[in-house]
Amino acid sequence: MPYVNIKITKEGATDEQKKRLMAGVTQLLVDVLNKNPNTTIVVIDEVETDNWGIGGVPVTELRKISQ
Repeated sequence: MPYVNIKITKEGATDEQKKRLMAGVTQLLVDVLNKNPNTTIVVIDEVETDNWGIGGVPVTELRKISQ
């Protein structure tokens, strides 16, 4: 039973985009590892940008710098 955990910053991914991620990852496991899609679990965690750091800096601050 494959379990895949996708973590993304919470910046407005739509329900449709998340469904496409789930379907795409499931299909990739079917195609590459011959896994059963009916027992494949995909979880998407959306993390607030204040709680996601890159290089020791929260993404919220990085987004302000890059604007």
